[in-house]
Amino acid sequence: MHVSSLDALKDEPEAEIPGLPALRSLGNLAGVRPVIVVDTREQCPLPFARLAVERGTLVSGDYSFRGGEELFAVERKSIPDLVGCCVGENRERFFRELHRLRGFRFKRLLVVGTREAIESGEYHSNVAPKAVLATLAAVEARFDVPVVFATSPEEAGRRIEAWAFWYARELVENVNDLARACGVTQS
Repeated sequence: MHVSSLDALKDEPEAEIPGLPALRSLGNLAGVRPVIVVDTREQCPLPFARLAVERGTLVSGDYSFRGGEELFAVERKSIPDLVGCCVGENRERFFRELHRLRGFRFKRLLVVGTREAIESGEYHSNVAPKAVLATLAAVEARFDVPVVFATSPEEAGRRIEAWAFWYARELVENVNDLARACGVTQS
């Protein structure tokens, strides 16, 4: 696989996602692509165009990929959802969700909307924009969960696909390295 084809993955929304680079000697793993798992409690799933999708019950987060459910989690919030999570009981529940993400090797809070929309108060709530932004800063500091913005559900879906691909690829490369160290070679 050429680096240029992998670079296209992050820049072109319609770019096909390549197979994972498993050793041929690992049999049917060669060419496998991650399958996105959408939590069954997710009421309005993001659109995914380049990877297969299935529903499943996730311990934490709204999105993962098959086989990586214990390692990879993305919690998705729209701006109205996020604003609602900044006060009262919803804040406590939200922080419990984020606390569970601490055990994942890859975790993200994906906000569908823009920081500018929060700063300008483009939502229906009395919660001050500064309070919402302070909550996001607390999330990153307290729970070690990076906050990422996506301007649309389509962009959010593409980001999750790219993250799942790259994380799964890293896992496969680690397995390949282990297999090589154990003397397993390509046919």
